[in-house]
Amino acid sequence: MTRAPGFTGGTLDRADRVRHEPELLAAALADPRARLLVLDSLDPVLDEGGRLTWTDLAAAQGELLFLGYDQGAPRFASALPDGMPVPMGRSPAMFALLDRFAVPDAANYASARGLVFWHGRNRFCANCGASTRITHAGWARHCPDCGAEHFPRVEPVVIMLAEHGDRALLGRQPSWPPGRYSALAGFLEVGEAIEEAVRRETFEEAGIRLGAVRYVASQPWPFPASLMVACIGEALNDDIRVDVNELEDARWFTRAEAALALAGDPAAPFLGPPPYAIAHTLLTAWVEGG
Repeated sequence: MTRAPGFTGGTLDRADRVRHEPELLAAALADPRARLLVLDSLDPVLDEGGRLTWTDLAAAQGELLFLGYDQGAPRFASALPDGMPVPMGRSPAMFALLDRFAVPDAANYASARGLVFWHGRNRFCANCGASTRITHAGWARHCPDCGAEHFPRVEPVVIMLAEHGDRALLGRQPSWPPGRYSALAGFLEVGEAIEEAVRRETFEEAGIRLGAVRYVASQPWPFPASLMVACIGEALNDDIRVDVNELEDARWFTRAEAALALAGDPAAPFLGPPPYAIAHTLLTAWVEGG
């Protein structure tokens, strides 16, 4: 059974109405059940069970950002304090935490991290350069000088398998653990459909042309703000030409070989993607859909 992609399945009711009605936000702030997500910079603080930790709102170091309700209780995150540098990428500690997350908490953390990161990177108006202020309970910023409103953005990324008969194309980057192969991926460009991006990226990275493309699943990837769109494309050729600026290697693997990798079998010819990555979901869907 294909597992749901990592960072999905959150339990928060985002309660959009609270963002537009100040009295509802005031009630959420005054609710004795309200809690603040504990973060170490942008990293989560997990308990022994892999659950997120929460504390009183008074512990916030920056402005409060409303995340939503969890079983009726208001949940908040704190914006980074003014002047605090915004961490880029993932810390070494974050890698160790990804396998420990309780499933719904990973999704809730993704929302919080993305929001905190976006505010830290958008303190000034992109239109006129003036300082902006937080509005909409933390889901927008307003420029008092030119009146522009700014909203959190996501960066769409296509991630795909090319299939040719009973084989799927996987690649590897030199920074990955030895033996790891995974799906190809690349950013969706302006004026481009998802299917077009899948075909372009596959051809650019591996020289494989695709025909029909089908959607499989999507995943928020909060490092820093991507939306991974997973697809499978039908390969029209199988002669690989690797773009060494993008990949170290690319190979065709059979369903049987992929199944061994997903199972963690020592006999597998490659190390598969980790379970929290949508590449794992995508490869599993391809193996099971044979």
